[in-house]
Amino acid sequence: MYDAILPALGVIFSWPGIAFLVGGTLIGMVFGILPGLGGGQVLALLLPVTFALEPEYAIIMLIGAAGAVPTAGSVAGILLNTPGSAQNVATTFDGYPLARQGRAGYAIGAAATSSLLGALVGAAVLITILPLGRQIVLSFSYPEYFMITVMGLCLIALLGEGSMWKGVMSAGLGLMLAFVGADPIEGLVRYDLGTDYLYDGIKLVPVMIGLFAISEALALLLDKKAVAGERIEFGMSGVWRGSLAVFQNFGTFLRGSILGTLIGIIPGVGGAVANLIAYGQAKATAKDKSSFGKGDIRGVIAPESANNAKDGGALVPTLIFGIPGSLDMAILIGALMVFGITPGPRLMLDSPDIIMVLIGTLVFGNVLAGVILLGWAPYLARVTSLRSTTVAPVILVLGLLGSYATYGNFGDMIVALVFGLVGYFFHAYGFSRVALIIALVLGGLIEKNFYQSMLVFGIEGSLTRPITLGLLLATIAMLVYPALRASPGALLSRAARKERIKVSKDEG
Repeated sequence: MYDAILPALGVIFSWPGIAFLVGGTLIGMVFGILPGLGGGQVLALLLPVTFALEPEYAIIMLIGAAGAVPTAGSVAGILLNTPGSAQNVATTFDGYPLARQGRAGYAIGAAATSSLLGALVGAAVLITILPLGRQIVLSFSYPEYFMITVMGLCLIALLGEGSMWKGVMSAGLGLMLAFVGADPIEGLVRYDLGTDYLYDGIKLVPVMIGLFAISEALALLLDKKAVAGERIEFGMSGVWRGSLAVFQNFGTFLRGSILGTLIGIIPGVGGAVANLIAYGQAKATAKDKSSFGKGDIRGVIAPESANNAKDGGALVPTLIFGIPGSLDMAILIGALMVFGITPGPRLMLDSPDIIMVLIGTLVFGNVLAGVILLGWAPYLARVTSLRSTTVAPVILVLGLLGSYATYGNFGDMIVALVFGLVGYFFHAYGFSRVALIIALVLGGLIEKNFYQSMLVFGIEGSLTRPITLGLLLATIAMLVYPALRASPGALLSRAARKERIKVSKDEG
């Protein structure tokens, strides 16, 4: 398989391969920037176009487009608090506050560099473990999937915004929404209010757009100021500082990339989970958490590195077993089968050149998207200087179009508007939008994998599996570690501060 590397590079960088790489990457970036449109939509659009192409060139165009989506999706999240796709949600938590501070170029520089390098890490891990991928994929079953989603849900305790009880209430609402629709095991319909629209449950994209985009548009209309303050950084200097910040926080980047790759290997979990867990892990391991959610560059680096690294992981079950690791990979399998290429154990033996073209395109497509984004960053940052009365209507229109375009349902536009009001209320009264979206993303996965774990393995059988037990212990450690890390001196100083406040109140 490794002997096919040089011939694959020759296909990618010769004509017309390079044209399909550039064209696919640019199309993917456009879809990434537009709210609600993701890799699945761009692949579905391009698939009929590729039927007349040679298999290698079709793969180059499709993978180039899909790989560019998460890179470009950070732009709208940073500039307008409008995630380009579900896998860019966590980027908004610190990316948008940086834009409000006039440092959009700094945030975009860090996001582009993290995405570019994260794809390299994901591809390197993919090439390394591909010969061992069968054992890795078969080691995971329902109990492991369940524990990973529980770990993600526990992030709510680490990502708390303000009152813990308000965070718990927000998460509870998210879980209630996740359980609307047909039961994943028995097929019973729950909480549908007698409407066909709710039969398939509350969809993530319109809720995400409402909570973050439309609520922000309402806030900007009432604020009547520019997105950023008076001091705005233009030019490439801020962008380069953002790129440099990735290397200054290399541990955060590397952990996010590896975490994204490992989550990508697990079929059906997806980029949104990788994005959120990487952000939570970065905050959990930070010595100073106070700046997270207020414009901490680590909150951009970790999720963006996980975003692009997860594609490398998602290719492991796709290539070895023909099991799609994500929606993008499911469409890719369909494209390969159209050309008579069947993903599975024989693919590595029969068509190693196809595998190397695919991996090479994933790497160089992401590099190209990152370089283009770095070059555009100073111009994109100027959006934050526009007045809110100009920006807010654009956000509102793009948000509604994105919520409709994803599934072609007018009901999604209504859901986006409703959650726009919910998001504005949450922001005004200190409830956690982050907790709600994490619970909504993970609620259905937790329910399905819990039922399947109990049916197949039972409680004892699930907990005695080594990986499940390890994930359980890691989750407990993740929750306990912040309390254990507080030194006795820190606890004493905190108590002393409370005592001083009490004394000063008494004296007053």
